[in-house]
Amino acid sequence: MNILIFGPPGSGKSTHSRTITERYGLVYVSSGDMIRAEIERGSELGRELERYLARGELIPDTVVNTLVISRLRRNRKNFIIDGYPRTAEQVLALEDYLYDHGMKIDVALEIFIEKEESIERISGRRICPKCGAVYHVKYRPPKVPGKCDVCGAELVQREDDRPEIVGNRYDLYIKNMGPIIKFYRKQGIHVKVDGHDGISQVWERIRPLLDYISSRESLSPGRS
Repeated sequence: MNILIFGPPGSGKSTHSRTITERYGLVYVSSGDMIRAEIERGSELGRELERYLARGELIPDTVVNTLVISRLRRNRKNFIIDGYPRTAEQVLALEDYLYDHGMKIDVALEIFIEKEESIERISGRRICPKCGAVYHVKYRPPKVPGKCDVCGAELVQREDDRPEIVGNRYDLYIKNMGPIIKFYRKQGIHVKVDGHDGISQVWERIRPLLDYISSRESLSPGRS
């Protein structure tokens, strides 16, 4: 099956994407991961992308489309796309690609949380610049405040995790995703899941739906 997964910052969509990937044997395609990888390479494109993120702005459609579609060309079925499409132009690019290859999206899954929850979850995140360990001042604090449990380095807050940036990202999500969600709702494949509560509780809202779709698709003609 092919899945799109959406959600405001901090909704847990990336965490659940990885669980879904493992449970159903899907290819995980994350626009965010690809963008961060480009930034870590320190390329000219990466530096430009970093400036967009620091301002809480969306990456240009042409760049994101190229990254995602190039990844899909290597795996043409059984995927989950995390955080894409986010604009009407990106929807068109994806739909054109799917049509050209005789493919379809089985479910557009939205994990929703309110703005206050989004800001609390994201702005409380702290990262170790040395080993990459991730903490949260409320939900997963380090043993020594401000210090990494693994290597002892000083923890930092990413520029795009600051409360005002997170709030801007949330507002952009609501603004841009409205018409996209409406598009997938008209297709009858949009499902909205309450993303409040813990990871296990949210997963139990998601799992029965995907188990059903997975079993249904496995019985469809031409599938094994």
